[in-house]
Amino acid sequence: MKYVIFIVIFIVSWLVGVLGWAQIIGSLQNIKERSGLESLAEAHDELVKLTKEEEDIHKTLETEKDEEILELFKEEEKENKRKIEELCEKIKILLLPKDENDDSNVIIEIRPGVGGEESALFGAVLFKMYCRYAERNRWNVEIVDYSETEIGGIKECSFTIAGKGAYSKLKYESGVHRVQRVPETESQGRVHTSTATVAVLPEVEDVDFEILDKDLRIDTYRSSGAGGQHINKTDSAIRITHIPTGIVVSCQDQRSQTKNKEKAFEVLKSKLYNYYKGQIDKEYSENRKNQVGNAERSERIRTYNYPQGRITDHRINYTVYNLEDFLDGNIEDLIENLAIADQKEKLEKALNQQ
Repeated sequence: MKYVIFIVIFIVSWLVGVLGWAQIIGSLQNIKERSGLESLAEAHDELVKLTKEEEDIHKTLETEKDEEILELFKEEEKENKRKIEELCEKIKILLLPKDENDDSNVIIEIRPGVGGEESALFGAVLFKMYCRYAERNRWNVEIVDYSETEIGGIKECSFTIAGKGAYSKLKYESGVHRVQRVPETESQGRVHTSTATVAVLPEVEDVDFEILDKDLRIDTYRSSGAGGQHINKTDSAIRITHIPTGIVVSCQDQRSQTKNKEKAFEVLKSKLYNYYKGQIDKEYSENRKNQVGNAERSERIRTYNYPQGRITDHRINYTVYNLEDFLDGNIEDLIENLAIADQKEKLEKALNQQ
């Protein structure tokens, strides 16, 4: 343990000795990088403080004769070691490379999978869940495209959530979500299993590739769905097809064709960024498969079981029995557990490569 502490303090102290915290932090133009280093600086300073306290405790234990005082210092030593271990883990995670998109806004797409109308209805439940989660975090939700079934399900839905750290939280929601419940149309009370797919993409503002006009096909059509007198009276909805990749983006929620076109281009940029980034890494096909799978019942990241009031995330074997509260947007605890598991996995990979 002392060896690990020494290594961690040495690495961080070397940076401090060469540049100093003020120079490191002050020289950064990027706020996100500065924030990360401030956290590392605070953790380093706390670790140095705890290590000094541990040395003082050891000296006291070697010289003190009073049994009651010795017991108190032994308890303090145990607590001090626990804090040091936790802090070392925190520092190791802080030293991991950060996802450059973590502070980005997100674009979320929800589509029905297996289960017909029941799947579409469940997609609408997921949409409301994410809207409530965004509301709890005081993030802004903006619908890009929303197409309903006759009884209120989702044919397809895409929307943006804007807020600091939105992608860092919601990126774990990509995948197949499975629901087990008795549909309203089920006369014999049998439990049905359905799925809906969720894809989460970072919203990108600046891209290092060119979108050529000749590669785009832009169609206009009349908006559909709820929306008052404006709906179905003008061809304000926009559909953009990027011909080389086959990526299609639609937007119909804005009041004017110009606004819909602007929003559709924002989504297209994010989709193309995700596509080209994946091509460079030679992992786009696998990434897309991991994002949404093929919507089969067996491919799922999470199960929502209504009869038992249970939510199970299969990636980390996380199970709780608070379905109603969870669907009301109280998903932070699960997201934190997913983030911790992700960080531990990255840390293990980094240590194994050394």
